[in-house]
Amino acid sequence: MRRKHRANDEAEINITPMLDIVFIMLIFFIVTTSFIKEKGLEVSRPSNAPPKEVKKSKGPIVVKIDANGNITMKGRMLDFKAVEANLEREKAEKPDSPLIIAAHPDAETNSLVTVLDAAKAVGIGSVSVATTRQ
Repeated sequence: MRRKHRANDEAEINITPMLDIVFIMLIFFIVTTSFIKEKGLEVSRPSNAPPKEVKKSKGPIVVKIDANGNITMKGRMLDFKAVEANLEREKAEKPDSPLIIAAHPDAETNSLVTVLDAAKAVGIGSVSVATTRQ
């Protein structure tokens, strides 16, 4: 009795279960991903267009933020709660004037956001942010 040895009997790897697991994981990650768009601040960059003409009699509304995050307007230090009221008064005096925020590079972002939120609440359309030299 002789046994026949087949050379074609090689071990095969069945990858079907692995592909099933990969597709199930893909579906799981797609379903669990959140598609919520987070809100942020819109900042427009300066362009090469010529600057807009501002009436010299009115001038811009200038708000300064120092390195400690203190907000000043016309030489007076303002409280965070009083920024909106002061901007509203300035807008009433100069309705078409732009707002210029001169912020120190080391200033906290919270102060800048407070002024930007107050400007939006008051309805100031043109807001520019500049940094002061150290």
